[in-house]
Amino acid sequence: MKNLLFLKILTLITLSVFTLAAKAQSVPRPEYPRPDLVRGEWQTLNGAWQFEFDDANRGLKEGWYKTPTKKFSRQIQVPFAFQTKLSGIGDTSYHDVVWYRRNLDVPANFRAGNKRVMLNFGAVDYEAIVWINGERAGEHRGGNAPFAHDITDLLQQSGNSVVVRVFDPSTDRTIPRGKQFWEPKSAAIWYTRTTGIWQPVWIETVAPFYVKRLRITPDIDNSQVKIETILNQAVSAGEKLRFTATFRNNPAAMTEVSAQTQGGANPLATLHLNNQEPWSPERPNLYDLRVELVGANGSVIDRVDSYFGQRKIAVQGDKIFLNNNPYYQKLVLDQGYWQDSTITPPTDEAIKYDIEMAKKFGFNGARKHQKVEDPRWLYWCDKLGFLVWGEMANAFDIYTDDYVARFTDEWQQVIVRDYNHPSIIAWTPINESWGTIRIATDRQQQEHAKAMYHLIHSLDTTRLVQDNDGWEHTDTTDIFGIHDYGRGEELTEKYKILETDRSTIPRNGKEALAFGYKYNGSPIIVTEFGGIAYRINAPKKSNEFGYGNIEPTKEAYLKRLDATVTALRTNKAIVGYCYTQLTDVEQEINGLMTYDRKPKVSPEEFARIFNK
Repeated sequence: MKNLLFLKILTLITLSVFTLAAKAQSVPRPEYPRPDLVRGEWQTLNGAWQFEFDDANRGLKEGWYKTPTKKFSRQIQVPFAFQTKLSGIGDTSYHDVVWYRRNLDVPANFRAGNKRVMLNFGAVDYEAIVWINGERAGEHRGGNAPFAHDITDLLQQSGNSVVVRVFDPSTDRTIPRGKQFWEPKSAAIWYTRTTGIWQPVWIETVAPFYVKRLRITPDIDNSQVKIETILNQAVSAGEKLRFTATFRNNPAAMTEVSAQTQGGANPLATLHLNNQEPWSPERPNLYDLRVELVGANGSVIDRVDSYFGQRKIAVQGDKIFLNNNPYYQKLVLDQGYWQDSTITPPTDEAIKYDIEMAKKFGFNGARKHQKVEDPRWLYWCDKLGFLVWGEMANAFDIYTDDYVARFTDEWQQVIVRDYNHPSIIAWTPINESWGTIRIATDRQQQEHAKAMYHLIHSLDTTRLVQDNDGWEHTDTTDIFGIHDYGRGEELTEKYKILETDRSTIPRNGKEALAFGYKYNGSPIIVTEFGGIAYRINAPKKSNEFGYGNIEPTKEAYLKRLDATVTALRTNKAIVGYCYTQLTDVEQEINGLMTYDRKPKVSPEEFARIFNK
C-alpha cells in the first residue's frame, strides 16, 4: 500500500511537471538555451510558427520563401517536431520537406548603435535553409549541431519575416539518425522520427567584435584553468580580454590578456585558483566566469557569462581515475525521449527531474544513447553532479564515403559545442558497429573507427575516447565497453575469467575484438546490460519489447535486477557499468521508470541495489 500511494503521488507530480507545465507556458522552453555562453540581450523565437508540408517539393520552385503574403496552412509550436503531440500536429507519417514561417519583431534596442543581430538554431534535423525577408541568410546540414547566422543586413525597420525550409529524407539510412526509425512505425529498439526544428530558436545581439566561443580547460594538478577565446574577427592591438572567476559569489581569480591574435592563434588566459574546489558527482562545485572584451579606452565592447568545473578524468592501468582517485562508474543508459515531445525535452524542469531521479536510484552518471542532447541537459548535469558519456547519433547498416563525411563533419561540431561541460568525461563516436556494420573484417571500417579516436583526441585530450562501444573493438581505445544482456548467473560465470586472464575477452553474439586485434589493457566496463522488462499498471501491448522475459511481479523484477547488478559489481576486473535503461520508450518497457516518468518501484528500492 505504501508503494502504491507513493506511485500515485509521483504520478500527479510528474504529470504536472511534464504535461501541464509544458502546456501552461505561453512560450515553450523560455529559458536561455546556451548556458555556457550567455548573452544579456536576447529574445526567444519559440512558440507559434506557420507550418507547411511540401510533399511534392514545390516550395523552392514556387518561391515560398519570397512571398510575404503567402500563408502556410498549419501552425506548429517550436521547438517541437511535427511528429510530436506538443507540436500541435502529431503526424508521424513521412513528410520529407517541411517549411516554417514567422514574423520577426526585432526590438528597437537590438538595432541601436552598431549592434549585430544573430539568429540562432539549437538543432534542426536534417538540412535547413534560412531566409530573412526573402533573402537567403544561410544553410546548415546536420540534425544534431547548432548554427547561427548574422541577419543584421537583411533586416527591415519593421515587418520582418523568417522562413526555414527543412529536408529530412526519412528512409535514408546513411544519415546519422540514431534511434529514429526509417520504417513507417516504431518497433523494438527503434523510435519515432524527428524532422525539422527540435531545439530552441532565438535572436541575440553582439558587437561588431565579439566573443564567438570559449574553450575552457581545467588543470587540477596545477590549480588553474586555461581559457582560449575565439573572437569573430581579429582586433587591433589596444583591446584586452578580462576574465573574472567567482566561487559562490566570492572572488576566485582575475586576469587580463591582449585580445590581439598572434599568427592566427587565439588569445589564451590562465587563471590560478587558490584553495581550488574540484568538481565531482558528490561535490558539483562550479565557478562562475565572466569574460569581457575591453577597448583601448577602457569601455566594455562585449561581455559573456559562463562557468567551469575543475575536473580531471584519466586512465591508469586498467582503472579510471576521477580527480586522481579510482572511481567506479554507475551509469544509466538514457535515450532522451519524452512521451509527448520525443527527443525535445518538454520543459527545463523535466530535464532536471530525470537527472535527480537517476541520482536517487544510485547512479552517478549516464550514457546519453545515440543522441546529442540539448545543452540544458548538460548544464543540469554540470550543476547537479552527473557524469556524462557523450555519444553521436549513428547511421545503422550502410557505410559510404558520404556517410563518413556527414558523420565526421557534424561530430566535430558537437565536440566544439560541448567541450566546456565538466560533466562530460568520455566520447563514444560509434555504438555496436552502427554505420560500420562490417568492422569485424573490413579494414576500411576499422580504420574509420581508429581515425575517429585520433580525430577526437586531436580536438580534446582532456576526456576518454572509445572506438566502438559494445563489441568488435580495435586496439585504439581508452575504454573497453562490453554489451551483455545475460542474467546474473550467466554474467558471473562468463566474466569470472577476466579476473585472472584477459587474453581472450568472452564474446556476446559478436566478437569482442575485430579480427586481427588484441586487447590493449584498457579499463573494462559493461556499458549495456540488464534491460529487464517490467510492466506496471498498463495493459499488454502486441509490440512491447524488453531483453529476455517480461517479469510478472515486482518481487521477480527486483530479484533479477539485484542478481544482475551483483554479478558485475563483484567482478574485480570490471570497473563500471551502464544499466539499460532509465525510462520506457514507446514500445520498450525495460526502463526503471515508465515513459511518463513514474518509477516502477520506489527510488529507495532501486538505490539499495545500485548502491551496493
